[in-house]
Amino acid sequence: MGLRLGGVVDRDIDAVEAWLADQDPGPAIVATSGSSGAPKQVVLSRAAVLASAAASAARLGGSGPWLLALPSSYVAGLNVMVRSLLAGHRPVPLGERSPRDASVVGGYLSLVPTQLHRWLSDPDDAHSLAAFGAVLVGGGPVDTDLKDRARSVGIRLVATYGMAETCGGCVYDGLPLDGVGLALATDGRVRLAGPTLFDGYLDDPAATDEVLVGGWFHTSDTGRLDQDGRLQVLGRHDDMVVSGGVNVPAAAVAARLREHPQVKAAEVVGLTDAEWGHRVVAVVVGDLALAEAREWVGEKHPRAWAPREVVVVPELPMLANGKVDRLAVRELARAAR
Repeated sequence: MGLRLGGVVDRDIDAVEAWLADQDPGPAIVATSGSSGAPKQVVLSRAAVLASAAASAARLGGSGPWLLALPSSYVAGLNVMVRSLLAGHRPVPLGERSPRDASVVGGYLSLVPTQLHRWLSDPDDAHSLAAFGAVLVGGGPVDTDLKDRARSVGIRLVATYGMAETCGGCVYDGLPLDGVGLALATDGRVRLAGPTLFDGYLDDPAATDEVLVGGWFHTSDTGRLDQDGRLQVLGRHDDMVVSGGVNVPAAAVAARLREHPQVKAAEVVGLTDAEWGHRVVAVVVGDLALAEAREWVGEKHPRAWAPREVVVVPELPMLANGKVDRLAVRELARAAR
């Protein structure tokens, strides 16, 4: 039988347990996040999911119980359920509780940056995170300040990179898991290969052929490799804003803005502009004037990257899986004009 997850946690755990025990199972069908467009239905073989679990355990140096703090219907939730069940433990759903109320000492946890930021603000929650064997954080950029705060309180933080098409995180702290191929295309797009790749998009061969080429998955992200071979993800390939003839990486500008002491969250988008072609617009949660934003960005990056407009909002719109809804952010920026 195949596996389709409905988002009801206990039912999904039971379904995954049956899928793992099936002698000849069909694939798992999971949806992409839809953070930048309509979700796609990703086909994952059990072999790919098991390869992902084995490679993750090898990199983490062990396996054990997992706390399920992410929606069970997405690939990150599927991974948590599979890895915990393979280790002989039923995953512990977090639900509406905070980590300090859900003890999984020595176990593992996967979350998104928004959750980590929130829980680090509470000393009891931060202390409880330090009791985990490892805390994986993915689903979005993990800023240096957030990493430093986590590690300063003893949390073993692992920044992961991946997507539904790669069975979730397949690059840990910039380095691919064993068996995973990592390369950059000529245009800077990140390419991934190996046993964790998906079989294709359900009933969409054209979309599959567009991104699966010669055994490599061509992601929508642009990256660069450091001297030691570690991947730095610069942002989505289609998030490059061409303003005044200059290529501005929106993700890099947003990451810089999030380092400002008065900014709690930030995203950057490009909107059409008669003079500049596209105008770099920052949507921020916090107290930040345009002049200060431009000065702050210009201290670290080329002045041409600095935003030409700042839209202050009470909070960023989020998807159910904890990722920022970038389409909704763009609409907020448009509405503010």
